[in-house]
Amino acid sequence: MRATGILVAGVGVAALSLSAALLWGSAPLSVHEVWRGLTDANAGAARDIVWHLRAPRALAAFACGGLLALAGVLLQALLRNALADSYILGVSGGASLGALAATMLGLGLASLHTAALAGAVAAIAIVFGVTFRGGQWNIYRLLLSGVVLSAGFAALTSLILVLSPAAQIKGMLFWLMGDLSYAGNPWFAAMLLIALTLGAAALAPRLDILGLGETKARSLGVGVAALQLTVFFSAALATTAAVMLGGAIGFVGLMMPHAVRLLGVTRHRLLAPMAVLAGGSFLTIADTCARTLWAPQQLPVGIFTALIGVPCMLYLLTRRA
Repeated sequence: MRATGILVAGVGVAALSLSAALLWGSAPLSVHEVWRGLTDANAGAARDIVWHLRAPRALAAFACGGLLALAGVLLQALLRNALADSYILGVSGGASLGALAATMLGLGLASLHTAALAGAVAAIAIVFGVTFRGGQWNIYRLLLSGVVLSAGFAALTSLILVLSPAAQIKGMLFWLMGDLSYAGNPWFAAMLLIALTLGAAALAPRLDILGLGETKARSLGVGVAALQLTVFFSAALATTAAVMLGGAIGFVGLMMPHAVRLLGVTRHRLLAPMAVLAGGSFLTIADTCARTLWAPQQLPVGIFTALIGVPCMLYLLTRRA
């Protein structure tokens, strides 16, 4: 009953965050106008604002936040490390390097996304090649290779920023801080989020056992190597999709799983969907603030994930002290 109540509360918060994203913006709409825009084909400007501007961006923000939070849950289970987050694999660094290189060369948006995808895939391939050898999976090598690769990508990214023309620097910084202004079609990311969440729920009992240690998990009949590979590629896929959608948005993958755990949720069958709901709601609210508070100017959403998330997380830590 308690788990059901927590899940219902999470769904309610997600619905409220999406509703706020539809209501608030540079041109505020009333509840009646939003409803007409959603249901009435003759609603005029309200329908255009809701369906063509706010709804796609709200869905993109929710999908991006949910993917980052889910990747954080999976990696924390894989590494048995509370400090693991969705960018520890170097995927964000690789995608950022590819995107910034495309921007420096003056390529279009489609080429930028292609370059970001290529950088992310290269990072995944390097980490996997270093970590998985001879049919053996080394968790410590995964952690170290991800950190080292991220540092290398960061150095190359800094070099591109130094060499790029001044007119391109602002767009690059927006990508590095996270920006949903140019998010593409969010439906693929949303469908991927649903599929990965269902997959994580199916793996939940084995993830709980994996937390006891590899030796204990093997003694209980868990195929540890296969489970680790599945979790690794699921987390990498979620992170890649999120970075492609919103750039390098920090904080969500690290803190949202912890925030849910501080509410007393520890089993992965509930932890994974609750983290998805919390991460999606959190990033949707942060993006609404980013495009509303200084309208018509829009700010990078990564700024607000830190400004909103840090005080909330400190409050939860203090309350559970």
